[in-house]
Amino acid sequence: MPQIGFSGLIFAIVVIIYFLTSAIKVLREYERGVVFRLGRLIPIKGPGLIIIWPVIDKIVKVDLRTVTFDVPVQDIITQDNISVKVNAVVYFRVIDPTKAITAVEDFHYATSQISQTTLRSVLGQRSLDELLAKRDELNAQLQKIIDDQTEPWGIKVTSVEVKNVDLPTEMLRAIAKQAEAERERRAKIIHAEGEFQAAQKLADAAKIIAAEPTALQLRYLQTLTEVAAEKNSTTIFPIPIDIITPFLKKAIKESE
Repeated sequence: MPQIGFSGLIFAIVVIIYFLTSAIKVLREYERGVVFRLGRLIPIKGPGLIIIWPVIDKIVKVDLRTVTFDVPVQDIITQDNISVKVNAVVYFRVIDPTKAITAVEDFHYATSQISQTTLRSVLGQRSLDELLAKRDELNAQLQKIIDDQTEPWGIKVTSVEVKNVDLPTEMLRAIAKQAEAERERRAKIIHAEGEFQAAQKLADAAKIIAAEPTALQLRYLQTLTEVAAEKNSTTIFPIPIDIITPFLKKAIKESE
């Protein structure tokens, strides 16, 4: 009899420990508990210390923190029939734990699948130039579409970012040639604009010199000063015709 009483006490202690470990739950600040009592949904629990009925209640913990996952590489044919490989990253969080558990079987998997299909659908309607140059616009469009589709599941998609766009080798060569041709075009335009501006300045200078003949003589002297700075140069000094004209006239008169 004492042995039976001791065994019963041990059994009772085990049952109590099991009851306490099954009934008492601690949820962190970022966790919520979706509780089903005999299969029926009751108000969510947490955070902090909560008590449920063992066997009768079943609790599912839901993390409310932002989740980040990579969208696998997708083969996409752009609007201009170019095959590219694109991947992205999606940020989302649960805003309604009840819907996240009851409205969809696995909200992580469902969000991942809808992100992949949306990525292929949206980027397939854009050209390669738009895909490379309009990242912000594409990210905003992807975020809105995915968020609208996951809203009934209690999911809020906060951001979608296209990470890498891998192009075929032939297309990379074509883009490099296009970029080189564009740089050459800009260089020629800049050079032509410089020549045009220089020609305008020379024309303005010529007008000033034509209006003031003395300016031409001053220019001669300035040129002479610049040439004389080089000691190994031979200096040729131009004599204005106005200086020697009186002497020529006098010589002609004497010869007559």
